[in-house]
Amino acid sequence: MADPRVSKFASVLVEHSARVQPGDRVLIEATTAAEPLVRELYIKILEKGGLPVPLLQLPDTFFPGHEDLLMMKGNDAQLDYVPPFQKLAYDAFESRIRIHSVTNTRSQTNMDAARAQRRGKATGVITATQMRRGGEGVFKWVTTLYPTEAYAQEAGMSLTEYEDFVFGAVHAQEDNPIAFWNRVKEEQQKAVDFMKGKNQVILRGPNVDLALSVKGRTFLNSYGTHNMPDGEIYTGPVEESVNGWVKFTYPAIYGSVAVEGAELTFSNGKVSQAKAAKNESYLINMLESDAGSRYLGEFAIGTNFDINKFTGQILFDEKIGGSFHMALGAGYPETGSKNKSAIHWDMICDMREDSEILADGDLLYKNGKFMI
Repeated sequence: MADPRVSKFASVLVEHSARVQPGDRVLIEATTAAEPLVRELYIKILEKGGLPVPLLQLPDTFFPGHEDLLMMKGNDAQLDYVPPFQKLAYDAFESRIRIHSVTNTRSQTNMDAARAQRRGKATGVITATQMRRGGEGVFKWVTTLYPTEAYAQEAGMSLTEYEDFVFGAVHAQEDNPIAFWNRVKEEQQKAVDFMKGKNQVILRGPNVDLALSVKGRTFLNSYGTHNMPDGEIYTGPVEESVNGWVKFTYPAIYGSVAVEGAELTFSNGKVSQAKAAKNESYLINMLESDAGSRYLGEFAIGTNFDINKFTGQILFDEKIGGSFHMALGAGYPETGSKNKSAIHWDMICDMREDSEILADGDLLYKNGKFMI
């Protein structure tokens, strides 16, 4: 019998996240491993009068981030080739639902970083279009994940346990999950309202001593419209304002490569020093991707206490309640960010012990909780 939570999951994505309207062209990006969710999405989009366009790929050809066969076998011209179907949809469609659903999370662990960098530059035009049209409000994109054996193993769970974790995080087991996400919106709006008009943010703790400006920038309330599951408030810091040091307490994963113990020092917004306990050379190479890759495109605070452990999947991990994360590279224009890059690399730091965040000298956050 089909898992009823998959149908609920699809309803949340179509009605709450993508907000599908009659006539909306909706690209569904997934691998064949996500077939049950793709099928339910197709039905739900039709019921809303939308036009579903599934683009199913093999797990080792999935764009973005898991084009393993291309990365192993492709020549330079092939690495530089921009996927035409995605480009068309991102340029013209009204919506995109991406379902991460790979079957090997470590497939690119030993991949040549220079090749990954080259591929990222080629496909950066698609990311730029997503950011631009999303900021303009004409492209309703959402990214999610379907549980596979590989993700379960990465998280140290059985597949059944991981399915419960994923469906629980999106609240697909509830009678009305959309009502839950609307409550999240209301609660997080208090912090967003508090940050209106604020200029300087200071972060202090065992793993961070940073100052940055958010003057003229907008904090956004993330409650399931771009990511599912969700739970964060975020903005784009003033590009040249970041100064200080941070050691990320969880592995920073990008392109299936886990950089452990990453430490960054910022001077006038730019990463001036970088080191890591594992895969440091990959970190350095990715920092050289382009002119924007050493600057921050995002600063965010995670609020989802239903996600209470690190799983190796940034979609979940960046939402961990009691943490903050920052993204090197491309920023979201709707926050006021001006940073452009082929990369958007989220890195997470725990703030649950002896830590605080100040906004213009006022205590915003202490030991993992808002104080407003």
